[in-house]
Amino acid sequence: MGTKRAAWVFPVLTGILILAFFGDLLFGSVRLSFQDFSDVMFGRSDNQNAGYIIWSLRFPKAITAILAGSGLALCGLLMQTLFRNPLAGPFVLGVSSGASLGVALLVMASSWFGGSALVSVLPYGHWGMIIAAMAGALAVMLFVMLVSSRVADSVSILIIGMMFGSATGAIVSLLQYFSDPDTVKSFLVWTFGDISAVTGPHLKLLTPLVLAGIFFGLILQKPLNALLLGENHARVIGVNVKRLRIILILITSLLTGAITAFTGPIGFIGIAVPHLARALLRSSDHRWVTPASLMCGAIVMLICDIIAQLPAYNQVLPINTVTALFGAPIVIWVILRNRRGRTPIES
Repeated sequence: MGTKRAAWVFPVLTGILILAFFGDLLFGSVRLSFQDFSDVMFGRSDNQNAGYIIWSLRFPKAITAILAGSGLALCGLLMQTLFRNPLAGPFVLGVSSGASLGVALLVMASSWFGGSALVSVLPYGHWGMIIAAMAGALAVMLFVMLVSSRVADSVSILIIGMMFGSATGAIVSLLQYFSDPDTVKSFLVWTFGDISAVTGPHLKLLTPLVLAGIFFGLILQKPLNALLLGENHARVIGVNVKRLRIILILITSLLTGAITAFTGPIGFIGIAVPHLARALLRSSDHRWVTPASLMCGAIVMLICDIIAQLPAYNQVLPINTVTALFGAPIVIWVILRNRRGRTPIES
């Protein structure tokens, strides 16, 4: 079933991805005519302003949307498989909150020693943010894994992950209370989620990190399929479950930490997109679901960015606002579907 549907699902997703990518370049808070856009794309334009808007502002933003959407979708897929919980995801289980805590500790602590703005307080540039975000994500992920080894109920694991997220949020609030207003404002703006702040030099750091995480996620399709049938079955067919857990934790921490460091915490993509991919393919086979999740994540982020730009109105919504409007209905659908006795992960 998955193979037959994949024969038309992937070409359709490819077409939608291309359209969404060029749509993100065309539409934005500054209106561009289709003629100006096509002239710039084909190198026929002398309009320097249009060229700057497309190539220096919108192109890096569109690439960032693809990287962030695909990376977060993969994180959600890996965590849902690892915990065998359809509502698992980097935002729900507190991993994104842990990454935010890592950045908050770096930013707020640095501000106490004389820094103020978000970037100026980073002693090691964006690498400092990446390392801090990855360390925070890894710490929360390890705590959740430790608890999951003692608790068999997936709902309890989900609740515990949410409690970890709440605890890290409380610590961040405490850090904000003791920090100067300028630093608090910069950090709050960062928490809204923003992919437009990522420029060309930033992409040189973000791209290899996300591609590395995606590469390792793609080559783990067979052990992930075995894990769907349970840890005991995976061990019987030769999967080193303990090592697989560690690898999945590292991949998730790498992707969540790197993406969160550059774009801020973005919710609902990780939890919702894998279910969208499974629904399209009517399969949980990671050979098809993994690449479909990557493509769907990129498409959803591009579309959400187009909506957030509010074309021609000179306003930009926080990306988290739009992703929540997309993801919340899917989460509700998953819950209702499970109540009817159908598990999307295993369907």
